[in-house]
Amino acid sequence: MTVIIRLACAAALFLLAGCYAEHPPVTAPTAAPATVADATAAKSDIYVIGPGDQLNIFVYDSPQLSMTVPVRPDGRISTPLVPELMAAGKTPSQLASDITERLKEFVKDPNVTVIVSGFIGPLDRQIRVIGEAVEPQAVPYRDHMTVLDLMIMTKGLTRYAAGNRAVIARRVGGKQETIHVRLDDLLKDGDIDQNVEMQPGDTLIVPQSWF
Repeated sequence: MTVIIRLACAAALFLLAGCYAEHPPVTAPTAAPATVADATAAKSDIYVIGPGDQLNIFVYDSPQLSMTVPVRPDGRISTPLVPELMAAGKTPSQLASDITERLKEFVKDPNVTVIVSGFIGPLDRQIRVIGEAVEPQAVPYRDHMTVLDLMIMTKGLTRYAAGNRAVIARRVGGKQETIHVRLDDLLKDGDIDQNVEMQPGDTLIVPQSWF
């Protein structure tokens, strides 16, 4: 009887092993690791202060310290109790934190808020339109800005523009990339596939027609 029981147990273990091989345990899928592109996209959503921006600085319960100041060409701002402070390259919340720290010497528990009222942004985040646009210019980057947005800002193309030969020059990982955009198809025929989303630092180049 003991031998029979042992043989039965061995057979059961063999069957269980076969089932495990055919149907391994299901594990929960792991989240895909964040990519550099994801990090870049997240970073591009955060506004960074640049020279020429207008900043509204509010110090709670201290109206004499609340004011609107421009960011100077050297990237600094001046306020009554904080005469020299670097603002360019910081987010509004980072600058508010820096001002708070500087004011602690003069004000008990200062509460500072920084609001950007005039947007220009740092040079490396501006988008430039050059060539045969009616009003070529550099514009501050805004989240999800597209080629069509740029065309509206620059009043469209000149009569001499070769819109379908336009290109976007973009720096990616230290390398220059070129993206072809058919502006005539976008503006005249409504080809939305040509409405490329811009990235901070892009340059849209609109060449002149050969004839």
